[in-house]
Amino acid sequence: MAAALEARASDANVTIETCPHYLFFTEDDLERIGAAAKCSPPLRPAADRDALWQRVLAGEIDWIASDHSPSSPGLKCDADFFRIWGGIAGVQSTLSVLLEAGYHARCLSLRDIVRMTAETPAARFRLAGKGRIAPGFDADLALVDLEASYTLAPEDLHQRHALSPYTGSRFRGRVTRTLLRGQTIFHEGRITAAANGKWVRPFIQESACTS
Repeated sequence: MAAALEARASDANVTIETCPHYLFFTEDDLERIGAAAKCSPPLRPAADRDALWQRVLAGEIDWIASDHSPSSPGLKCDADFFRIWGGIAGVQSTLSVLLEAGYHARCLSLRDIVRMTAETPAARFRLAGKGRIAPGFDADLALVDLEASYTLAPEDLHQRHALSPYTGSRFRGRVTRTLLRGQTIFHEGRITAAANGKWVRPFIQESACTS
């Protein structure tokens, strides 16, 4: 982190990212949860997590990405802990972590959540029409009930394998509807999407030709 900030101060083209599990869990949770919480780099002590939050709140983190790394239950089960799959399936819980641990408990503003999960990544990867609510942009939206509370259960997971270190966690702030290009693809706990994904390529500005 320090090296990245030093490079940025020297005008290097550097992006700084973290993941929700490093803001939510600690190494004590790894001992409590077990293999489902194994990731790389590993979870750190609470003091390191709190220091990372200070970096986030100071605006030094460009974005927060799920680093979604799912696996079958078999890959998370081995007598040798070093051979267990080191990844966390976290894409579904990213926004919940930021709303609960950030917006409600650590004074992370909704504006900052939008910046770190939508605006900055879209701009960095030059995704035209993405990352903002504005004329000409795709209507990719997540509608959230900020006061709704829930405890994540395995049956709430929409991934192939119901394996997540977040199960059993209590969150405040629930996604009620998700829209992709203006079409509802998730509503009240149920996926309603058809197979309508599109390949998204970075936008490349063409240079003007001169004679």
